[in-house]
Amino acid sequence: MHGSRFWRAIGACLVMALVGCSQQVARQEAPQAAEDAPPAAGLKAQAAKRFIFITNGDDPFWDALLSGLKEGEKRFGCAAAGISVSRDVNNASAEGQIERLRQYATQDDIAGIAISVIQADNKAIADEMKKLQAKGVKLITVDGDVNRGTFRDARPYYIGTDNMVGGRTLGTAARAVLEAKGLKGGGYAQFAGFTDNDNARSRMDGVREALGAAFTERDRMADEMDLPRARDNVRNAIQNHGDLAALVGIWAYNAPAIADVLSESGSRNRYVVATFDAADLAIGQMEKGNIDVMVVQNPFEMGVRTVRLLKAMVENDEATVAEMFPRAGEPDGDIHTTGLRVVVPAATSPVKAELFDPEVVEFMTLSEFRAWLAKYNLTSS
Repeated sequence: MHGSRFWRAIGACLVMALVGCSQQVARQEAPQAAEDAPPAAGLKAQAAKRFIFITNGDDPFWDALLSGLKEGEKRFGCAAAGISVSRDVNNASAEGQIERLRQYATQDDIAGIAISVIQADNKAIADEMKKLQAKGVKLITVDGDVNRGTFRDARPYYIGTDNMVGGRTLGTAARAVLEAKGLKGGGYAQFAGFTDNDNARSRMDGVREALGAAFTERDRMADEMDLPRARDNVRNAIQNHGDLAALVGIWAYNAPAIADVLSESGSRNRYVVATFDAADLAIGQMEKGNIDVMVVQNPFEMGVRTVRLLKAMVENDEATVAEMFPRAGEPDGDIHTTGLRVVVPAATSPVKAELFDPEVVEFMTLSEFRAWLAKYNLTSS
């Protein structure tokens, strides 16, 4: 009995020694645990986080914004802070945005979301935005806002164009071209993806205000971001309204759609063509003489400033937020604008720089605008 106990005791000691040895080896060979890593500033000491930008649909406009997001990711040190930035291209429907917002609410690595709201009056979109904020996700709108009278609390900040100002700018430019053609009245039609979208509605209202009572708005036509339908809308407007003097494109792809239809019908000289944004196809059409004036936003800078603001919000950097929104708490103090450009084919255009406030609008000829694009390796804006 005593001998048996002795050998059992010896065996137990050997097992304990072997286990202890194997644990020591495992500790030496295993990667250093995160909790043992030296502390880092900001978010780097935490799990990796993501910023997501949700578009309203698919358009080259969002490629320029993506370039800005990536520039912002580098400029504001997101990698060092443990943050990655990406874009999620929506399918041009409200349902698509709702589903994406719900999906991101289930993912714990989402630190910030920026969204170009496809329908300003859509309560379901606003509700999902509020749920994400309640969860602690920082959320802003960019380019397309909610209805500020109804759902302003769905986001604390908006970055982008002051779309009413943008519409007035386009209307002022269009009026200059109309009057240079000797036209003191007539009809016009406006084309957009959705007429109940905040940016489209505000821009169209601004165009109408600037053109004034002498020119009559005959139609606002929505294409739901369907490119063949965008062209059909132009054809139908021309057929249905015989007094049209101007065709106004509100979203980026509307410009080439208008130019294509006028080129195929040989009716370009009958209409003033005034458009928003500068898709690469639209730039080519202006070069061919098929577009009279473009009011161009700055999606690249929208992307840069989106990253700057979300990172400041996540890191409680109140100084940066205050710099971007110095009028916070005042009426419309939650809006940060990114500027406008008026682009004309050449210096001989009847649209002149003195028509616009230089603090809001930068005036450029097409060649000058192309040089600006080249500076940032962009093909559109």
